[in-house]
Amino acid sequence: MAKTGIIGVGKYLPENVLTNADLERMVDTTDEWITSRTGIKERRIAAENEVTSDMAVKAAKNALNNAGLQPEDIDLIIVATITPDMFFPSTACIVQHKLGARKVAAFDISVACSGFIYGLAIADQFIKSGMFKHALVIAAEKLSSVTDWEDRSTCILFGDGAGAAVLGTEDGGEILGATLGADGSKGDLLQLPAGGSRMPASIKTVENKLHTIKMEGNTLFKYAVKIMAEAARAVTEPLGLKGDDIDIIIPHQANIRILNALAKRMGVDPAKKVYLNIEKYGNMSAASSAVALTEAVEEGRIKKGDIILMDAFGGGLTWGALIIKW
Repeated sequence: MAKTGIIGVGKYLPENVLTNADLERMVDTTDEWITSRTGIKERRIAAENEVTSDMAVKAAKNALNNAGLQPEDIDLIIVATITPDMFFPSTACIVQHKLGARKVAAFDISVACSGFIYGLAIADQFIKSGMFKHALVIAAEKLSSVTDWEDRSTCILFGDGAGAAVLGTEDGGEILGATLGADGSKGDLLQLPAGGSRMPASIKTVENKLHTIKMEGNTLFKYAVKIMAEAARAVTEPLGLKGDDIDIIIPHQANIRILNALAKRMGVDPAKKVYLNIEKYGNMSAASSAVALTEAVEEGRIKKGDIILMDAFGGGLTWGALIIKW
């Protein structure tokens, strides 16, 4: 089978910056409290008229430019998002139209923070099978649209943004392995209760703020550390890789304490091996991993031949890890 590699990456971050100082004026919190517990100093917030597909298209164009390809070269578009423009049509179809891509396969996946890794793994299989030559995987979120800005336990965490990757076979890189998983029995730990068939929109659901993110943070923290470490082992051990063999870890940017605990379990120095940008953007769900990968490339932290571990955990509960040779 063909060796699928990432041949271009891109990102988009909204201009508006919401700092911890801004949040101090909105809810009962402090910069010190937020920083010490999450590692977040600021996050980006999309404009009112800026929707998920808008951010996705900008990140996609950046990735295509870096790959040296045009929209018409793409055979598959996958958008990972939990904040789609609407239930249907899919955001991927809207992105396809806005990009001016050919009438190729396009679909969304809803895997919360694990979405970018799921998307890469799916696209990898389509290319390796020979069905497609080039795939565009985009992770885009407008979490500000589903955040309760009066809930100090959640509004401090989330931001907006988008990242993208173009996959193909021509540059010598390769996705060496992947692991994906889910545990739906714990889905109530992180959810957006209303708006679907279980609880359709009504005056009551709006008044009770059931169209915003609900999270049991302390319980999620415990699962996140354990499951991300297990996912890392599940993808590295079959390849005979250990912590020293990994050049850089690109984790989902959820919480600095989770990421430091993951590094400790893997026996690596987080200052040397773990890429962090959580202080600038907060948790962007699926977009976090995509933006982090892009910025690591832009900053020269990733070089040709490097072995990269991507690791994420999110609502569902879902998780995934990838090993990439750059």
